[in-house]
Amino acid sequence: MTTWVNGRLATKIDVSDRGLQYGDGLFETMRIRDGGIALLEHHLDRLLMGCRRLRIAAPPRTILRGEIRRAAANRPDAIAKLIVTRGIGQRGYRIPEPCRPTRILSVSAYAAIAAAPARIRLCRTRMAVNPQFAGLKTLNRLESVIARSEWRDARIGEGLLLDGDGHVVCGTMTNVFVGRNGRYVTPKLDRCGVAGVMRRWILEAAHSAGVKLIEARVSVDALLAADEVFLSNAVIGIWSVGVIVNANKLIKLPVRGAADALHARFAAQ
Repeated sequence: MTTWVNGRLATKIDVSDRGLQYGDGLFETMRIRDGGIALLEHHLDRLLMGCRRLRIAAPPRTILRGEIRRAAANRPDAIAKLIVTRGIGQRGYRIPEPCRPTRILSVSAYAAIAAAPARIRLCRTRMAVNPQFAGLKTLNRLESVIARSEWRDARIGEGLLLDGDGHVVCGTMTNVFVGRNGRYVTPKLDRCGVAGVMRRWILEAAHSAGVKLIEARVSVDALLAADEVFLSNAVIGIWSVGVIVNANKLIKLPVRGAADALHARFAAQ
């Protein structure tokens, strides 16, 4: 892995950085293909929107874009991760003024997942409802960490998290789409969850791909009654679900129509 801190090659950050001390920051994980970044502007949109909502003095978009493109150049297949923290500060929660943000950019090898449809499960860990931070990809990902610790079965590719009311929200690392009778829904993320950049692309591209898709609350019953489920994130792309494991029962999903149509459209960009 190669890492740059504030534009310079480095392997260390200041221990007083608020990203380390309080999780006070955001991050983006991006797929590098043939020296370019898929959905780069979507990633920058979300990062800068998150900085505004958290009142972090965001680095200029042009600087971020340039550093990411230089890091990706000449790499055929890799993963870039950009972290932006509020910066170095004194002890205590109060936001220091002024505060210069820290940007940490790393590039590492890409590890492909199996192409076969995923086997997924429902997690016991619940997502806390907090509309103030809903949709953001902050450095506070403990819910995903603890949810992912719930299984060691290598056949399980992903786990889905519910909110306190029992609605499906998202996966530990993905967004989820549920289809039945040719109509699709993805969970509304106005109360919790991360709004992925691939999810945004799918919402924008669905109509052109002939997919009837809305955002709404998704119950577990609706998930288990689906005839197609697929997942998305910026690294994997679109990932069909073949089996849902629920209470030791296997629910098989034979349909892949929307996932295939959207994957073909994304690949053609």
